[in-house]
Amino acid sequence: MKLRGWLAAGAVLALTGCAEMVRWPDRMNPPRSGASVRSPEPAAEGHYVVKPGDTLYSIAFRNQLDFRELAVWNDVGPDYLIRPGQVVRLTAPAVYEGGEAGPESSGESMPPGPQPVLQSRAPVATPTSPAAPVVTLPGPAPKPMPIPARERPPQPQDMPPIAQWQWPLRGKVIKPFSDGSKGIDVAGEVGQPVLAAGSGKVVYSGAALKGYGELIIIKHDELHLSAYGYNRKRLVGEGATVAAGQPIAELGVGPEQKAALHFEIRRKGKPVDPTEYLPGR
Repeated sequence: MKLRGWLAAGAVLALTGCAEMVRWPDRMNPPRSGASVRSPEPAAEGHYVVKPGDTLYSIAFRNQLDFRELAVWNDVGPDYLIRPGQVVRLTAPAVYEGGEAGPESSGESMPPGPQPVLQSRAPVATPTSPAAPVVTLPGPAPKPMPIPARERPPQPQDMPPIAQWQWPLRGKVIKPFSDGSKGIDVAGEVGQPVLAAGSGKVVYSGAALKGYGELIIIKHDELHLSAYGYNRKRLVGEGATVAAGQPIAELGVGPEQKAALHFEIRRKGKPVDPTEYLPGR
């Protein structure tokens, strides 16, 4: 009997020791009350942490950026796929627009050793003339960083033909385009069909962008996006191909508690006046 007791005690001690060696995941062994829980660190300035439901297009839209440039800055492939938790930079790297950092701009010193020697085109030395001078250069000059072209307003020749655009809602414009609104608000009736202003692909369908409610973004080409906010219900999902005039949502209520559609057109990420694209009434 004593032997059995000693064996049982030994088994208990062995299990206790094993328990001390194994650390269960937090979901299986939550911290004790009062214990500090480390929260995720916020993104550094000029960066953004991708959240569930985000797309590259929605992040670019929120920050008024060209989705193509945003993809280049973050080495995102042509499928433009990003994942939750990924840190996305919102500004161009130090070396961009096809430029290359030279020794001075990169902060790197010239490698040790003899430097290149270039003979000048002076006359050949003769007994009556001084020897040709020798010029020592520090190395090739760094390539100048190209200056990006100043962004200009969209010109008529840059816009798709008017026949490709149509009004997304038949109603009165109750808020015109301005820097503050980024688009126009069109009055209507709750539940009224919201139509695609042009053919394209749905690149965002959700409610994660603050101030837009149920929002749909359509990509028309490599330059132009259109956005439809304040919807009551979205009828198309991301990845859907839509035609001009196709119903994509049902009209909802805006922040002023009035039935209205918030409509935007973005060119290279920047808001432009939609009335310059839409046909006259």
